[in-house]
Amino acid sequence: MTMIMNLINTYTTLFLACCLKIGFEYEISTSIPEDIRSLVCDNWLSSLRAFLLTRGLQLLVMFSQRAVKVMVGLIVESRSIVNPSLGAVRVPPDVWKVRAYSSTDTGKSDRSSRYPVPCKKQLPYDIVELMEEMETKMGFLPNVFKVLAHRPAEFRGFFSYYNAIMNKDTGRLSKADRELIIVATSIVNRCPYCVIAHGAMHRIYSKNTTLVDQVTVNWELADLGDRERAMIEFALAVGRSDTITDKHFAKLEAQGFDAEDAWDIASVAAFFALSNRLAHFTDLRPNEEFYIMGRVPREKEPKGKK
Repeated sequence: MTMIMNLINTYTTLFLACCLKIGFEYEISTSIPEDIRSLVCDNWLSSLRAFLLTRGLQLLVMFSQRAVKVMVGLIVESRSIVNPSLGAVRVPPDVWKVRAYSSTDTGKSDRSSRYPVPCKKQLPYDIVELMEEMETKMGFLPNVFKVLAHRPAEFRGFFSYYNAIMNKDTGRLSKADRELIIVATSIVNRCPYCVIAHGAMHRIYSKNTTLVDQVTVNWELADLGDRERAMIEFALAVGRSDTITDKHFAKLEAQGFDAEDAWDIASVAAFFALSNRLAHFTDLRPNEEFYIMGRVPREKEPKGKK
């Protein structure tokens, strides 16, 4: 019993120190249950200790995973604070600078945007996991992940909708089709990041190293088939906010698309109109790796090497 009381006192002290250090607005507002929150605010140490006795091991585990990690892991060099309730990384003016996302947190400058790139320790765990997964898969982390991590709540919303429209298994649009739509509409919106990054993805999915370059210069003169041409015409009409009529749908139907495919084309065009504008004002820069992706074959590992 004495050992348990000592543990409770230790975790209570750590928790309250965390609160005093970074303010009650922090994890308390979202991660600490309402009943604990009221005790912390009204009765302080004595009431919290009494309540801990009634919750015992459950709260010890929670404090281990929440309060201690908050205090130790998230008070970092930059003195920036992640506020989950606002879904933003708030950076004081004196540290308004670009910070590199890095698994080693070296602090190297990474000119990917005019907004600061949060350090790994500042980010919610689900976002870090997604970024690490993408970095492992591609061999580098696309800058759009770094930039949108500045707003964790918007990061989640952006990539949730991205996955819904880009990775769906139904419909007649291939992955290469979707990437071609992004490139064609992003050219009109003058978005270098999306043209270059999604041009690379189109080369990979289509196995065609030249088509997207032709589309970038002048899609009307590119070596497009009738199906691709109808698809791009419809996407551009949506992007320009043209009045969409039955004639637009008829052109798509003549190339084998149905009304659901039209929705898919429009969703991609509309979503990346948003993405293009986010890239504009954040000054989002393409990773250098995108420029050569899909242009040269990837090096194969020597036989016998794992």
